[in-house]
Amino acid sequence: MSHIIMRRAMRLALAFAAGVAAAPLYAQNLGSDYGARGADNAGGIELIDPRVLRVCADPNNLPFSNQKGEGFENKIAELLAQKLHKELAYAFYPGASGFVRNTLNAHLCDVILGMPQGNDLVQPTNPYYRTTYAIVTREGSELDGVTTLDDPRLKDKPRRIGLVANTPPGNILAKIGLMGSVKPYALMVDTRIESSSAAMIHDLESGDIDVALLWGPIAGYYAKHSNAKLHVTPLPETPGTRMAFRIAFGVRNSDQNWKRELNTLLAQNKTEIDRILADYGVPTLDESGQPAGKTP
Repeated sequence: MSHIIMRRAMRLALAFAAGVAAAPLYAQNLGSDYGARGADNAGGIELIDPRVLRVCADPNNLPFSNQKGEGFENKIAELLAQKLHKELAYAFYPGASGFVRNTLNAHLCDVILGMPQGNDLVQPTNPYYRTTYAIVTREGSELDGVTTLDDPRLKDKPRRIGLVANTPPGNILAKIGLMGSVKPYALMVDTRIESSSAAMIHDLESGDIDVALLWGPIAGYYAKHSNAKLHVTPLPETPGTRMAFRIAFGVRNSDQNWKRELNTLLAQNKTEIDRILADYGVPTLDESGQPAGKTP
């Protein structure tokens, strides 16, 4: 998948440990008494402050999160804080190498809201959505309506396919002989100053590429905000190449009671969380691989 990507969700899922220079930590509203609370946590107390929901997040990684609170993970955090009757605070750190170590495991925050199940850096809660990589095409283009990477239209003439390097769709393109058509975009970037996803969508809008292959939540978000009419189609699972992932919250391995409390919150507030995901254009799948909600 962080990424965890282009963006944190893909980077976290696919290459969380890939090399990127560590950036300074951005902490917000941690409180002057954090040092004492952090020391207490070393003795086994689960939460930094029972009065505050402290979330680990990327400061500039839409559609997931940013410092202005504009991402869907920000909106979910606001919902959870409201349900818990707590204040909300963040520990911000770019979603690259060291993210978990310098936020959750440093006891600057108590939960990461977008972690793929199977990532052993954290203990996952129950998943709150399942999503996949997607094909993005321009309405009215020759490739409008393409739903799989083996569609003959991708081979019938020279095409330009946007792909974030080292992401799963590339494995399929290699198998079917289409890597020569790829325009690559960087997987690991400093999200504070650049975005491979935004660059790819711009190139699709301008016609520099004919089709874009992106992590589903990113594809859906940019399609909703594009001036062009873009279609987002979830890529089907392909034998030998996993495309879909379940996304959960991540907590420290020692935080069993906190994990159970979050699982209860997820179950009780599923309808509201699903609505937030839909508002941001996140293409969600059920366990059979069928769309669970409307895509852009």
